[in-house]
Amino acid sequence: MPPPSAWISAFVATLVGFGGTVALVIQALQALGATGAQIGTALTALCLGIAIGSAVLSIHQRVPVILAWSTPGAALLAGVSGLSWEIAVGAFVFAALVGIAFSLIPALGRLAAAIPHAITAAMLAGVLMPFCLNLFRLGSIDPLLVASLVILFLVARQRIPVYALLVVLGAGIMLALARGQIGAVAPGAVFGSLVPAPIALDAGALASIGLPLFFVTLVSQNLPGLAVLRGAGYPARPTPLLLGAGLASLAAAPFGGHAVNLAAITAAICTNEEADPEPRRRWKTGLLYGGFYLLLAAFAPVLVRQFLALPTTLIAALTGIALLPPLGAAIGSLATAPQDRDAAILTLLVTASGVSMFGLGSALWGIVAGLLALGAARLLKRQ
Repeated sequence: MPPPSAWISAFVATLVGFGGTVALVIQALQALGATGAQIGTALTALCLGIAIGSAVLSIHQRVPVILAWSTPGAALLAGVSGLSWEIAVGAFVFAALVGIAFSLIPALGRLAAAIPHAITAAMLAGVLMPFCLNLFRLGSIDPLLVASLVILFLVARQRIPVYALLVVLGAGIMLALARGQIGAVAPGAVFGSLVPAPIALDAGALASIGLPLFFVTLVSQNLPGLAVLRGAGYPARPTPLLLGAGLASLAAAPFGGHAVNLAAITAAICTNEEADPEPRRRWKTGLLYGGFYLLLAAFAPVLVRQFLALPTTLIAALTGIALLPPLGAAIGSLATAPQDRDAAILTLLVTASGVSMFGLGSALWGIVAGLLALGAARLLKRQ
């Protein structure tokens, strides 16, 4: 029987992982044209993928494996325009298949690893930056909301960093309630259901959405997730863990789930000695975490409608604040390779610009621009 501390850690990790970023996921799926019912199905599928994947991997590996949805991936999708829901779902399936192939085919792993980290980090920063900038643009519309939430976030990051996003979410909802800004909750289903989404394949979307979705998930979620497990003293073998996350993504994708991956922040909650002083028993925390996500999957449609009733300014503000930590980490990564800095800055700016050409989005063009600049710089140095 797991100790009480394991139950508490798993519950807190669930609250932080779901509550801190669900607003961003909903915003991303709305931007892609998903209806309220389709968003409910997508969240049900994501929560089921996280629940079953975490439980199965934890039991199989005897390691506390904590899965989550891709937060930077959702940010990437929220910035997309002019894409139909059917084509977006096709890109989700493609990204999951690439993730599975990456875990099983060494040549693909070497190809992805050949892209300099500064370029991929810059692409991630470019994806996240527009949302963080929009947070402060909202200050001209609702200065009280932005100022109070940002100040609260900064204080919470110093005092209780793990719970900072959860505190901001609660405060934002309380402020909206006090100001009478929460609309009526639309009627609909109470319990989650899985209704397959229509799927359409588009070469441009696969290249400009599917591949960047895979890359940002790998660089910003899966690799840090492996590092957290290793830092906690567990011999995390990449192949079974990345394969498990890829299969969970593939199971969720046909229902509109964008990506499932190894968690980092929430994994740290479940893998330290506060979860369970006995490391060999700690895998049960991953099992409990999966159980809590199973409950979220059961009631996903209700939760989605609750968030859709919130004011759009609050959703945008919560999204921007949730992305501040990963943006800071991505920008910090640019300083680790000064020889690649010019190419990385070019990647960041092209990606953040939102430029779209030939049906291909800015994330792909950012990588292309960065790699071309990097190749030119290295060629000139040889002459």
